[in-house]
Amino acid sequence: MKEQHSPMPPRARSAGKGLSWALLGVGIGAAAGSVFAGSVSALAAYFARRVVTPDAEPDQSLEILALVPTAEGSDVILSANKDSTAPGRYSLFFSADTGHARLGEPKGYRLGDGTVTRAVEKIYFGDLSTAARGRFSGIVYDSPEDLDVEYDEVEIPILGGMAPAWFVEGSSEADTWAICVHGRGANRKEGLRAIPTLQRLGLSALLVSYRNDGVAPAAVDGRYGLGATEWPDIEAAIDYAIAQGAKEILLFGWSMGGAIALQVADRSRHARRIGALVLDGPVINWIDVLSHQAKRNRIPEAVGRFGQWLLVNKAGRWITGLAAPLDLKILNWVERHDQLRLPTLILHSEDDDFVPIGPSEQLAELNPDMVGLRRFSRAGHTREWNVDPQRWEAEVASFVRSVLEAPRPGGWAATED
Repeated sequence: MKEQHSPMPPRARSAGKGLSWALLGVGIGAAAGSVFAGSVSALAAYFARRVVTPDAEPDQSLEILALVPTAEGSDVILSANKDSTAPGRYSLFFSADTGHARLGEPKGYRLGDGTVTRAVEKIYFGDLSTAARGRFSGIVYDSPEDLDVEYDEVEIPILGGMAPAWFVEGSSEADTWAICVHGRGANRKEGLRAIPTLQRLGLSALLVSYRNDGVAPAAVDGRYGLGATEWPDIEAAIDYAIAQGAKEILLFGWSMGGAIALQVADRSRHARRIGALVLDGPVINWIDVLSHQAKRNRIPEAVGRFGQWLLVNKAGRWITGLAAPLDLKILNWVERHDQLRLPTLILHSEDDDFVPIGPSEQLAELNPDMVGLRRFSRAGHTREWNVDPQRWEAEVASFVRSVLEAPRPGGWAATED
């Protein structure tokens, strides 16, 4: 039998039409919300991956405009930015890092055309005359040979293979080894700026590589652990040093190398042999750094927090590529200030816009017996030496001597100007 339908009353038809539009509105809102949520998730995922993934290609944002012959050699004209106009000596890596030159102080800054001229002190390798783009770096030297010191190429066994290192033997304090740990995106060349100071102090120096730095073997997951996974490679370097006769270890760390050094001091089975830490622009609290980086890159605060959540939770591993989630709490030395029981010198610029000085200030304030902070100005991230090498070397030398001669808790920390 054919089913009979009674006609819908006009009011009911009107209500039904209104309901249809309401449902359509809900559908559009849900779709828009899904798109928004998806955009937030995608941005958070990108941010989280970016933090732990080594760069596939070097930065090439600096324009190299001309190489000009001079009576002394040559000058290079660069596009002007905060880095290229900074005072001090620096490196210019060019042509996708196939070239490396050392540059002197800026000689001229043309505000009108946005260029800066710097003297070329030395070209280590590559053809600067044909280079169009490159990047500025605080590294300065290319190998220990550039400092006229004798050195050995050594290899340190780590998980996955051998990690190359440079060893420079000391003299009067040769059985005290300074192990130099570079930062994220850098390599063992970063520690070369400390070699003259260490040589004057008579210390031996070991400039190491570690997983994912492009020199040592990569980790299984190919991701940075922000210090939480890299520290065993430095533990292996201490094993090597002790086997070669080292009696005491001083850890030098730049940027993320500072975070690594703090983990070594906390977790190493050789902790009693570690006499002190020297940290340059260190990451004291990754939560603070990640929040700062999100803000610096105009990422909404909620998105930045979601990115951090992806780093620390198992559910985020398939997005970040990490073999295991990170524990950002163990990397927060502001909260763990009372657990740092080694004399520690921090050199940090107030103008560091990559790793802000705030956590370094907090750590020094909360643990004044162990931590001394030396503030610099005008220097970019880990470029305190570049801007004021005399002061950097004097501060480090004074601290190391105090540790070697009379290591008393709190005695040296109060000597800041």
